[in-house]
Amino acid sequence: MAEILFIGLGNMGGPMANNLVGAGHKVHVFDLSEAAVEKLVNAGAYSVPDLRSFDGSDVDAIITMLPSGKHVRSVYTSEQGLPDSFKAGVLNIDCSTIDVDSAREVGKTLEARGQLFVDAPVSGGTAAAQAGTLTFMVGGTAIAYEKAKVFLDVMGKNIFHAGATGNGQVAKICNNMLLGIHMIGTCEAFNLAEKLGLDAQTFFDISSTASGQNWSMTSYCPAPGPVESAPSNREYKPGFAAAMMLKDLRLAQEAAHAAKASTPLGAQAEALYALMEAAKKDDMDFSGIMKLIQGQM
Repeated sequence: MAEILFIGLGNMGGPMANNLVGAGHKVHVFDLSEAAVEKLVNAGAYSVPDLRSFDGSDVDAIITMLPSGKHVRSVYTSEQGLPDSFKAGVLNIDCSTIDVDSAREVGKTLEARGQLFVDAPVSGGTAAAQAGTLTFMVGGTAIAYEKAKVFLDVMGKNIFHAGATGNGQVAKICNNMLLGIHMIGTCEAFNLAEKLGLDAQTFFDISSTASGQNWSMTSYCPAPGPVESAPSNREYKPGFAAAMMLKDLRLAQEAAHAAKASTPLGAQAEALYALMEAAKKDDMDFSGIMKLIQGQM
């Protein structure tokens, strides 16, 4: 079994680290939340009180799940981040969703030190993190990808090599931009159907087997009723919060501007989710944009 340092024990990182502990790995954990660390220690992990003083000489892999690019850069490349005690060839796996440039910058820095790096953002939400069925989109060299896959297979079900460093982030933001667009369109369709006298279940039965079918409808229906497990049947309690969707849409728009790529629907999706933020409703599930479409925000 491997020795792992896992940094970032939030709603996603905590369950991911727990699955690595359950698989028999020796997992050292660090987070600013003492409660999050204690929970993992109770599950069999080892607490790291301070990153700078941590002796990483026996660590085989470092895994991070952090809020943004600045946090990732701070951990991997700043003087306040990781110590210099790691062995040559140590594997670094960043599972955060961050901007493409930061992922490539961190990868270049670590590779110059003789270390391996992959950016491996995830899809699937907290339920998949707990079940170990996440989808990972991985950017990095073929060698780094094969080494990372050993650990990603414990935490996920679908592992894809997207190509060079940073391409995992490219895949993630493009996928989530499409998801946001799909969700808004699905909400509009259900809202219009209702206004015209067609109930949600009947519209679902028809459209879910017709050309309008999509994941946002059949797996995560924003209209209460048709899909029992959907957040719409739990008052839009988040599986994937609107704030996180907005973060990804903003990353997509930043990348689109840099690449001079036209994404008019992506820009409109960002603007609509920003309205949820302005209404202080971005703690709802991203499917809760149904409320905005219905004029209830």
